[in-house]
Parts: sequence; C-alpha cells; structure tokens
Amino acid sequence: MSDAVDRAFAAALYADGDDGLDTGASLIAAADPATEAELLRRGEEFVRRAWERGWAPADVVRLVARELDETHVDLAAMLIVRETGRYGEKLPPRWAGQLGDLAPGPGPADRFLRATALLELYRLLLRLPAIEAVGPVPGSPVHVPASVHGEPKMLARIRALLAKAEATGFPQEAEALSAKAQELMARHSVDEALLAHRAGAKDVPTACRIGVDAPYETAKAILLDAVAGANRCRAVWDQALGFSTVVGFESDLDSVELLYTSLLVQGTAAMTKAEAGQRAGGRKRTKAFRQAFLMAYADRIGHRLARTSSEAVAAEAGERLPVLAAREVAVSSRAEEMFPQTRSTRVRGVSDLAGWEHGVAAADRAHVQGG
Repeated sequence: MSDAVDRAFAAALYADGDDGLDTGASLIAAADPATEAELLRRGEEFVRRAWERGWAPADVVRLVARELDETHVDLAAMLIVRETGRYGEKLPPRWAGQLGDLAPGPGPADRFLRATALLELYRLLLRLPAIEAVGPVPGSPVHVPASVHGEPKMLARIRALLAKAEATGFPQEAEALSAKAQELMARHSVDEALLAHRAGAKDVPTACRIGVDAPYETAKAILLDAVAGANRCRAVWDQALGFSTVVGFESDLDSVELLYTSLLVQGTAAMTKAEAGQRAGGRKRTKAFRQAFLMAYADRIGHRLARTSSEAVAAEAGERLPVLAAREVAVSSRAEEMFPQTRSTRVRGVSDLAGWEHGVAAADRAHVQGG
C-alpha cells in the first residue's frame, strides 16, 4: 500500500509541471482501496509539518481557498481535524476557535478525482514556506494568559454592539453603537492590563494572524494597521500570503479582531450602497470607485482612531499610564524580535474623486469616538 503512495508522490509531488498529477492519481485509484488510509496518514504528516513551520489551522485553510477550490478546502479541514484530534487539550489558546470554524467535507467519491484533489492539496502543503510562529505547536505545554478564560462577558457585550451596528440601516444609530463598542474595548483592555499588573501576572505579548484578502487588499491592510495601532498593537502585512500578523497582548488582540471585522463589514456595505447610486447616475468606473472609496475609508478611520485610542482612557487615572506604557514597549520589542526586517509599501494613488469623498463620508458615519 505504501509503495503505491510512494510512487504516486514521486510522480505528482516532486516533479515539475502538472503531468505527474494524472499519473499519481491513476496509481492510487488502481491500488487496493485500503491505500486510502495510508494516503490520509501522509496528509496528516504534511499538516503537522505546517504547524512546525509556523502555520495555524486558519492560515492553512485561507491559503488553500486562495490557491485551490472548495473541494480542497473540505479535504484540508478534514485532515486538520484528524491531525489535531490526537492532542486533546494541548492546543494553542486561539486554535479552539479556528478548529470550531472548520467544516470538513468528504471530498469526491470517485477514486481518481479524490486522489487528484488530495495530491494537489499535498503539493501545496509540501511547499508551504516557514513563517513567524504566533504560538507553540500543538502538543507543547500551553500557557494561557491571565486574560484568556473563554470569552469574557465584556467581549460578548462588545460583539453584540458591533453586530447591531452592522445590521442597522440608520447611520446615526450605527455611529452610536460603534462608539460605545470602541469605548468598551478601550476600557476592557485597560482594566485587563491593570488587573494583570496588580496580580503580578507574567503576561507577555503574543500574536495572531488576520486575513487580508483581495481585492483592494492594500486598503484593507491600512485599515487593519490603523485598528491595531489604536489598540496598542503592531500589524505587519504579508501581501504574498494574504494576511497580517498582529502583535500585542491577548485582550488587545481580541479588540483588534472585533473592530477590524466590524469596520470592514460596515465599510463594504456603505461602499456597495454608494456604488449603486453611482451606477444609477450613469457611472461605470466601478473598480476605480471602489479602490478610492476603501483607501479614503481606511485613511479617515485611521485618523479618527488615533484620536480615540485607549490612551485617552488611561489618562483618567495615573496608575494606568505607566502600566500601558510598559506594555507598549513590550509589544514593540516583541514585534521587532519577530520581524527584524520590514519595509514600507508604496501605496498607489487613487483616481476617483467621487469614490474618495464617499469613502470619507462613510468613515465619518462609522466613527468610533469613545466620548
């Protein structure tokens, strides 16, 4: 059984071009049906190697979705669930949520098509580059930061406010809900920091990765960077792999994920509405309009968040400021340690004035000033 898999791998995975895929799939399809177990075991090994190279479940699934198709995503999810199931509770803190989001599928029933899809997936997994690790590999001793005990009630309340802001059709109501959510985010983060300091907890900065998908990924990366900075985090964008790594303390990372997702949803909805109005007026430069809209939206949100960052809340009490200053230094040091070589990205200019103006107006409506 392993001989058939070895010969299929030699043809399909370690040779240039796509011709070997048919050869490899034919070898597996013609082999004993029991070969399927060995084929899947090899797939689990590829998944394990991905963890050792710094990848997490959501990262793998995101890349598979970008490079292949839904069939491969189903198979990747199935292999990830199989591989991580043997670690029990020895998983990094953020993996439970990522695994819970997976929807494993059975894949094709036809043996040749199934073998082809698996070999295509394995070829992608085999060539994954090493990236910066954002946590331990599964099976390692897990340190759960003081702020991570499931989802705190405060974050549940913030999620509910953001959901209402995204669903309402009234700009003023969305503005008020977003403002309250950002204020609670800031206070939650400050309270977590002060609590950890008083308790002598040895929390250290960690990191997470957030997908930054095409199209208009530059504008999305700028928006995420603004949200990260407002919550005392650092974001580093990897354009080639389609994600940003955000470095910060756990409570701040939660805030970044929440607010970035909410602002992106609100911005996209506003862009779609504004674009429909432009088309109704006879305009057809959709791509230029969207690019300008999202760049203006990200830029304006960045300016607003800079004025309503958590430092304004920290300034209310003298004890908090030194604590947060120390945490910011720790975050900067950790980010520089993880990414000793970063470079700035040149942003292309925008050419649609109407798109820019509508983007600025949408950012004003989604404003997140916390008092």
